[in-house]
Amino acid sequence: MDAIPGGTAPRRIAWLRDAGFDSALVLGAPALAFLSGAVIVYEPSWFYPILLVDLWVLGYHHVVATFTRLCFDRASYAERRWMIVHLVPAVALATVLLAWAAGIWAIVSVYYYWQWFHYTRQSWGISRAYRRAGPEASYDDGWLEQAIFYAVPVFGILQKSSEGHTRFIGLELWTVPVEGTLASAAGYAAFALVAFWAVRRVLDLANGRLATAHTLYMATHFAIFWASYVLVPDITLGWLMVNIWHNYQYILFVWMFNNSRFRSGLDPNARFLSYISQSGRIGLYMLACIAITGAFYWGVVHTIDWLLFAGLSATVVLYQIVNFHHYIVDALIWKTRRAGRLGIVGA
Repeated sequence: MDAIPGGTAPRRIAWLRDAGFDSALVLGAPALAFLSGAVIVYEPSWFYPILLVDLWVLGYHHVVATFTRLCFDRASYAERRWMIVHLVPAVALATVLLAWAAGIWAIVSVYYYWQWFHYTRQSWGISRAYRRAGPEASYDDGWLEQAIFYAVPVFGILQKSSEGHTRFIGLELWTVPVEGTLASAAGYAAFALVAFWAVRRVLDLANGRLATAHTLYMATHFAIFWASYVLVPDITLGWLMVNIWHNYQYILFVWMFNNSRFRSGLDPNARFLSYISQSGRIGLYMLACIAITGAFYWGVVHTIDWLLFAGLSATVVLYQIVNFHHYIVDALIWKTRRAGRLGIVGA
């Protein structure tokens, strides 16, 4: 709780759920990302083991978590059936055609920039959820709020682009040509905006109206994008850090959404999803998603790869079809008005 000057009762911190859950969401995700990065810097041979753990425990799982919003109950499937029946083939066709016409480097390059945008937009949605959780977080409205939020991510992607990287995760990469002076200017602007934000939050703290949860989240948002895209020179290691942060966040946020949706108890129209989404069953929820992950990625993707294609190129295309579909679906389903109907404060 935040202390209020003058001896009045302490003000309740506007958590999304509770102190324990929000601590895992706000502090646990970046802590895991920073720890992973530090371990790899100290011992580079740990990169691939950590990457594999990230993919199988967090990454694939977080894609499967999206499908809990699409087809784990009849109502969701009826509403969003086209996202599976029509959107999957459309994304697959577009991705295959791009790879055939331009090469694998095009798929890798689209992925690099799209994942940056996707991660930034997810963070924006979570920051808005914290903003709506407490009225004291309603400050820096409109363009100023967005300028502050996007300042570090934009600086980061411009900085990485200006460095002229040609390899990403061992694959050929094309980066947008950006002059170093433009990246530097974006860095100065980001520093000024974040400094302005920090001064405002210090004043809020002094006046007893600090939005604690929202402020903590914003601080970690700035830190992870700065570390991943500016501080860390290795483009692949930087990506891995922000990827771990993003995946960890997403899994927790989707579980919270489902938990809120089924807060009244088991739903006869969604027995499985409502059961694993009850309070105290987050471990069961994660195990269920991991099991589905295994069935899908090992069973379907690898079988298709073995039967129809050969080599690394086909694997890259198949995995990016899944990723690109996930990015489009996320942009469509996480709408505030829809989330609000199901009892979540923002998305």
